[in-house]
Amino acid sequence: MATSRKSSNGTSTKSGSSGRQKPGSGGQGDYYHVEVREGDGFETFRTQDVGDAGHLQRVGGKRASGSWATVKWLISKEDAHVEDGKLVGDTKEARDLIKKLGSQPVQVRGDRFKAQDRRNVAEKSKPTAAQTRARRQNIKKAQAARQNG
Repeated sequence: MATSRKSSNGTSTKSGSSGRQKPGSGGQGDYYHVEVREGDGFETFRTQDVGDAGHLQRVGGKRASGSWATVKWLISKEDAHVEDGKLVGDTKEARDLIKKLGSQPVQVRGDRFKAQDRRNVAEKSKPTAAQTRARRQNIKKAQAARQNG
């Protein structure tokens, strides 16, 4: 939702056309911004640390309907580097995140990258083989903990 703002010369302009650069476009920040969805359809944004504080961060957006979705990922420059316009993870966590994305992040400008979100699995094809395997492993862990503890 764009709001109008009065400029210094008295004319009305839409916020966003004020000449402000998008975050990460200058290339001077501490994070690489990997956008997986356009931010236009969201009203509110929240950032949350994933794993160790300050390394991987998820930016979630809230739609008008109340549903939340991942808008972009922030990957610390300590955890990744750029090679031939593509983002390459240096740590296990960064490599895992890049692998889980639906496509290889491609550089747009500065520290900004574009990637596809992971594919949406239809409810009728769930549980997937991976979900079934993970559930079995979790049950075995719980049983072992119950026997040992």
